[in-house]
Amino acid sequence: MENDLSFGALDPQPRLLATLSLLPAVVASLSSSPSRPGRWSRGNACTLRNNNSSRFGKFIQLQLNGAQQMTGAAVQTYLLEKTRVACQAPSERNFHIFYQIYKGARADERVQWRLPEGAAFSWLPHPERTLEEDCFEVTREAMLHLGIDAPTQNNIFQALAGLLHLGNTRFADSGNEAQPCPLVDDAQCQGSVGTSALLLGLPEDHLLETLRIRTIRAGRDQQVFRKPCSQAECDTRRDCLAKLVYARLFDWLVSVINSSICATPDSWTTFIGLLDVYGFESFPNNSLEQLCINYANEKLQQHFVAHYLRAQQEEYAVEGLAWSFVSYQDNQPCLDLIEGSPVSICSLLNEECRLNRPSSAAQLQTRIESALTGRPRLGRDRLSPEPSFTVLHYAGPVRYSTAGLVEKNKDPVPLELTRLLQQSQDPLLKVLFPADPEEKSQEEPSGQNRAPVLTVVSKFKASLEQLLQVLHSTTPHYIRCIKPNSQAQVQIFHREEVLSQLEACGLVETIHISAAGFPIRVSHRNFLERYKLLRRLRPATTPGPHGPCPAGGQSEWPPCAEPAMLRGLLQDILHALPAPLHCGRTKVFMTDSTLELLERRRAQVLEQCARHIQRGWRRYRCRTQARQRRAAVLIQAAVRSWLTRKHVQRLHAAATVIKRAWQEWRIRMAFLASEELDGVEEKHSSQTSCSPSSSPLPPAQTRLQGAITRLWPLGLALANAAVGVHGFQRKLVVFACLQLPVGSPRSCAVQTAQEQAGVLSIRALPQGSIRFHCRKSPLRYADTCPGPSPDSVTGFNQILLERHRPGHV
Repeated sequence: MENDLSFGALDPQPRLLATLSLLPAVVASLSSSPSRPGRWSRGNACTLRNNNSSRFGKFIQLQLNGAQQMTGAAVQTYLLEKTRVACQAPSERNFHIFYQIYKGARADERVQWRLPEGAAFSWLPHPERTLEEDCFEVTREAMLHLGIDAPTQNNIFQALAGLLHLGNTRFADSGNEAQPCPLVDDAQCQGSVGTSALLLGLPEDHLLETLRIRTIRAGRDQQVFRKPCSQAECDTRRDCLAKLVYARLFDWLVSVINSSICATPDSWTTFIGLLDVYGFESFPNNSLEQLCINYANEKLQQHFVAHYLRAQQEEYAVEGLAWSFVSYQDNQPCLDLIEGSPVSICSLLNEECRLNRPSSAAQLQTRIESALTGRPRLGRDRLSPEPSFTVLHYAGPVRYSTAGLVEKNKDPVPLELTRLLQQSQDPLLKVLFPADPEEKSQEEPSGQNRAPVLTVVSKFKASLEQLLQVLHSTTPHYIRCIKPNSQAQVQIFHREEVLSQLEACGLVETIHISAAGFPIRVSHRNFLERYKLLRRLRPATTPGPHGPCPAGGQSEWPPCAEPAMLRGLLQDILHALPAPLHCGRTKVFMTDSTLELLERRRAQVLEQCARHIQRGWRRYRCRTQARQRRAAVLIQAAVRSWLTRKHVQRLHAAATVIKRAWQEWRIRMAFLASEELDGVEEKHSSQTSCSPSSSPLPPAQTRLQGAITRLWPLGLALANAAVGVHGFQRKLVVFACLQLPVGSPRSCAVQTAQEQAGVLSIRALPQGSIRFHCRKSPLRYADTCPGPSPDSVTGFNQILLERHRPGHV
């Protein structure tokens, strides 16, 4: 785990919680990207565990006024890992800002900063990897928001480009101690010194001389001697120069940020602190940086445990519980091993620095083991081929290599390097390295008046003590950041990695402390509201001092009930508690087993209630369905009855209409027939009276009249049917019905009314008459014929009469 956050506020008030919503915006204003909170391109780098790991600690102070409104902020940093500038572990990268200028610079800027496309830099490993943090334009915009104008930005990026070129400077072994080490015979190496000097505003000869020759003052007269450095010393001085420039530049940026966001002291009264410190670290090769980081985590873990235990004790005392202190893993022995007095790891490192003598890794290991023998937290890896010692931290053992430990603790800055940077013509380096520095050289103290060396461990310990004073004066709240996997992928959870991070955070020990006490704490009101239904498991009894709760329920159980009364109520609910349960003044304290029992009983009661509800619901549903079924049958019967009545009524009405129409037709036909007969009779009577001498009909006509009388309905129906036979066949049918000769087609001519309206009515004359009366017939009586007149003979009468007409062929 690499991030551990905690919040603290002086005189906390409820309104302070509303200010926490402003934390992302504030952190964004402090980072390299306004849209990416917490990303410092100059202090963050890609490590084995995190693509954006903070390689320094920071404490952000959010300043609030009397109205609990945020008026400003301030940032304090701790122990920047500046060694990463010149040395990176395998598969890790340098700080993000180097990759941003290398990938995001414009064409003109590449010419100015001497960063051609595809250039190789030894201090810039894995440039082919593309991360989200490689966003140069976003960094530019963030710097503008912080008040850093474009010319100043250009000076910053130019100095960083100079450091990249400085990393390409490599020295070869001279073979003669009296001669300085030459540069490696490489065109890139030969040109890197001049390019670096140009970008840093330094004279090239002076830069090369400072890196290869060191000045020694000795004797009473402080005589100055110039001694060529070995190849290793030249590399060390080169790296020291780069780390010095980068560290000063980082501190200057922090001061610029503080000047932009910090409020005046009289404008704020309280604050909310956001502490982002290093997580516990254990790598294959651990040095002074990891020792300081784990030392800080030990101090913060002790503060957390003390705060948590103190809070537990205070709460138990207020509630009136008899609290016996639990045994827990105290990390005070580990702190005594690291920082204790009079002898500890830190004191031995500082003493080695004050002796001003060459320190050997094996010698330092031997001294630590001999001086700290018997310490329970000190171990030794006898199988390690390199000199080292092991410290048993609360999160696990970590092996620290003693090689280079004293040199890193000294953090020597030769006076020649400081004076060289003071001569720079770059405006930014002039600000970072003023002409009259207040610092003095730590490497060359003078005679008997030597001042104590201010080592890295001493400075880090002092800043850590100041931080702990702030934490002790606030109310801390802790946020643990857990990384589910090391591949930075979603929906992947590695149990072993998460467990190791929980152990590194100290949460395992916290769980042990909670389990030893009563981790479940519920107020009286909440407890009664949740578990009063457990009384359903007990048979109903007469209410006593601790009897069942009346129907009023909650109102009968005050929230501040006496512990004895509450204990009686619990006994009445559960009959007998198998696990310990304690009733405080305002809370009920339980263990996990008691809570599980209560929840199990509550689930049983809820299950019983659910069954009663289901039983009642099913009964209600069956009754409702039965009533609905009966109602549906009644409705169906009524509808069917109504439909039948309507159908019968429609049939009756249709029959009535048909009957009425038939009767009307019969009456109409009878009336028409009677009218025709009456007219014909009158005319016949008149004609008979007018021609008394007319001769009687011959026998043939008499027989014809009889046939007509018998067969006229059938012939009329076949001749005028709307459907059926047509054309010639119809004529044959007529001939057959009337018994007419069909041998010769010219024997007779028959015309039928197929397209006309047809015969409306026909009626035979009374007996003794052969005349018929048909109206609207297309057949006309053309020639004279004895018998009826042409106006009164139509239809079949005409056909028959034409056949027997005199002269017809």
